[in-house]
Amino acid sequence: MMALDASVLNNPLVQDLQAQKEVMWVNPDYRKAAATTQLSQAALFDAEARFRRFGAYMAVAFPETAATGGILESPLHKIDRMKASVTAREDYQVAGNVFLKADNELPISGSIKSRGGIYEVLKFAESVAIKAGKLAYLDDYAVLNEPEFHDLFSQYGIAVGSTGNLGLSIGIVAAKLGFKTTVHMSMDAKAWKKDLLREKGVNVVEYEGNFTQAITAGREQAAADPTTYFIDDEGSTDLFLGYGVAAIRLQKQLKDMHIPVDEDHPLFVYLPAGVGGSPGGVTFGLSQILGEHAHAIFAEPTHIPSVLLGMATGLNDQISVYDIGLDGMTEADGLAVGRPSRLAGRVLKPILEGIATFDDDRIMAYTAELRDTEGIKVEPSATAGFAALREAQPYLTTQYPHLDQATHIVWATGGMLVPESEHERNYQLGKAILDR
Repeated sequence: MMALDASVLNNPLVQDLQAQKEVMWVNPDYRKAAATTQLSQAALFDAEARFRRFGAYMAVAFPETAATGGILESPLHKIDRMKASVTAREDYQVAGNVFLKADNELPISGSIKSRGGIYEVLKFAESVAIKAGKLAYLDDYAVLNEPEFHDLFSQYGIAVGSTGNLGLSIGIVAAKLGFKTTVHMSMDAKAWKKDLLREKGVNVVEYEGNFTQAITAGREQAAADPTTYFIDDEGSTDLFLGYGVAAIRLQKQLKDMHIPVDEDHPLFVYLPAGVGGSPGGVTFGLSQILGEHAHAIFAEPTHIPSVLLGMATGLNDQISVYDIGLDGMTEADGLAVGRPSRLAGRVLKPILEGIATFDDDRIMAYTAELRDTEGIKVEPSATAGFAALREAQPYLTTQYPHLDQATHIVWATGGMLVPESEHERNYQLGKAILDR
């Protein structure tokens, strides 16, 4: 644990976090601070173009993506029944329409991590193949599914530290391409995720400690092997850009559904946050593609609010929730990251509107409620955006005059690969809370 300055420990917000209170933090630098990143809109479009080049490969290597030409994307569902149920139960109102961005339905790994994790694997594979003189940018990338490329990639390793979903996204695709793939997994990772990775031929290294221990060990081991490429969830710009591509696709979905985004029709997006990479990438994409009338709000567990702690203190990745005495325990295993990304805080400073924290009972209840009202099964962490939806409304009503024409999107970050037994366990826990 790091020794903290008294000014940090005496901060009323930090004291509320230490007490595991549910809070709604409004970012004082929102739309005020200068951008501190070299990432650009052009970089987002470069990432989208790379996804398009790999479409032919993805369609043959993963037939479940063939219908979309190998492009990974999730639907946007209007969820009127869930809106009515949750607002009545929690006694609040939401002006405007509520949608679910169903990343739980993303092909291959069924989570928001699919875009970023798979993107960075594909980018590395492309660089290896081009450097070896076996691939040109204008080739049909379906050729990458041939044995000669599998043999080429088998000379290299890909490694990552993960609490679960990022490991699934990277592990499944990297192993399919032929890379020697290692996922370093923390104690928070679900057993079924580890088992599934092993079934796909991935080397899973388990740790008794938390995510920080897993990613640190993974980074050190990869650094000792010049043929191993480490995908760093705490600082990768490629992961960030892969996640950001979601905003390009969302812009098209909103246009096709005749949903404007402007001063009279603001957009609010509610995203679960762990290390901050995937929601941070999406938020960066929103700012670049949908502009100033798209607003992002994160949701984090009261036991492990790492991005909030980092941003509110200004210490970013230099502080961990363990430094203020929190235990980091949560049912939201995908969010169980004690220290935020090195990249997220800097990028998010001028573009993230706020962060809400939630008690685990709330996400378990939302998980059952979403299934009952909309027939949608997700993992508990994927419902965290509903907590942010609730906590943000009092603040939003004081800031935005056209909320009756607003669009609210709760980002469901994962769940497609969850075993039915796990879904049932989560549902029963959630129902018990709803029935209290």
